[in-house]
Amino acid sequence: MKLNPQIFREYDIRGVIGQDLTNESVHWLGLAFGTYLRNLGISKATVGMDCRPSSQGFLQAIQAGLQETGIDTIAIGVIPTPLLYFSMFHLDVDGAVMVTGSHNPNEFNGFKLCAFKQALFGEQIKEVQKIAESGKFGSGHGKAETYDIVPPYIERVASDARMGGRRLKVVVDAGNGTGGVVAVPLYRRLGVEVVPLFCEMDGTFPNHHPDPTVPKNLEALRKKVVEVQADVGLAFDGDADRLGVVTEKGDIVFGDMILLVLSLALLEEEKGAKIVSEVKCSQVLFDEIAKASGVPIMWKVGHSLIKAKMAEEGALLGGEMSGHIFFRHRWFGFDDAIYTGSRFLEVMSRTNEPLSEVVGRLPKKVSTPEIRVDCPDEIKFDVVSRLVDFFSAQGFDVVSVDGARVRFEDGWGLVRASNTQPVLVFRFEADNHEALLRIQNFMMAKAKEVQNEMQAGMRREQ
Repeated sequence: MKLNPQIFREYDIRGVIGQDLTNESVHWLGLAFGTYLRNLGISKATVGMDCRPSSQGFLQAIQAGLQETGIDTIAIGVIPTPLLYFSMFHLDVDGAVMVTGSHNPNEFNGFKLCAFKQALFGEQIKEVQKIAESGKFGSGHGKAETYDIVPPYIERVASDARMGGRRLKVVVDAGNGTGGVVAVPLYRRLGVEVVPLFCEMDGTFPNHHPDPTVPKNLEALRKKVVEVQADVGLAFDGDADRLGVVTEKGDIVFGDMILLVLSLALLEEEKGAKIVSEVKCSQVLFDEIAKASGVPIMWKVGHSLIKAKMAEEGALLGGEMSGHIFFRHRWFGFDDAIYTGSRFLEVMSRTNEPLSEVVGRLPKKVSTPEIRVDCPDEIKFDVVSRLVDFFSAQGFDVVSVDGARVRFEDGWGLVRASNTQPVLVFRFEADNHEALLRIQNFMMAKAKEVQNEMQAGMRREQ
């Protein structure tokens, strides 16, 4: 059977339902992943799913494929993705599969594959693809079990929580994904008054798209927080591995500032802790962590890459602009919006200061959203490489771990090649709008010049 090679992405497997993903193709994928696990000496895996209408059939198909290669499976039901990760630490298993479309539109679904307590990415996913394309699979008769992972998860988080004396009120917007049914009882267990918003699971996502990084998806949460006079609003994406936060005034706290609030609280307890984040984040994050006696580490974009860097450095915390937050302090190091929400509530319960004031004290900068400019796949990385050389030769402070992040006296600019699309991605931050515009115009003009030169060279060679 031939699978569409485009479904094999950098961090997961994802495709259009009925076109790329059918019960037959997903069963084939299960045979391939089961063979991959067997080759690693793994014989048992947990399987979970989100609440999309197609997920039940896909779970049965991939589970059947796993069992036909000799993998024993433990089905843990309709759950948030972090609970699948938790199952690998709580149960005696070394493999796991999550059927989830995450925050993607309704017509998509996908799979997150895990081995030895880590999500597969990059070359590991390519290896599964090679096995699928070869059609050479292991065989066996794996057993099937079921297990309810929710009670031990709630017990583990609640028993470890260190809530302060302030009684909090929180609005939880689960976007009709899987997060609400776990987060609401957990936060109530922590002594927090919870106002649920779109916490009923409905994989058609009737109220808004479950992606908390997009401001329009937070409009209902912002209104509800102000209406019920809550202390904070927490929002999850469809499978609850990414977190959005709203202040009591209804203002959005973006991913890097969520990470900074958590970092400053952590550093009160763990002086000198290492904290990893990505090149797209505000300079404020890195500067304030350093001021608080932490060790900020700027790294590549991508949650699997951040997790790997955290493990390498022994970092206690990490995070991204997208709202993926990773705690290795009192937790297991995987991205978990429900757990991160509990840590955020913990921080707030230990101060009587409103969240808007906590965030308002942080230094203010002006910034752009991501700016995407078309650039052919064949040259996009070379364009960025030439820009690194140019800015370095001009005497600028350049961080080149993922693209070129160029430091100016009054701001910075970033240009990097997208891992998944034929585009260059830019982002800029500065002390004021005038500086922002100057840095943006300078860097984008230089990038255009280099790209035009390289494309002209390509045309001459043709």
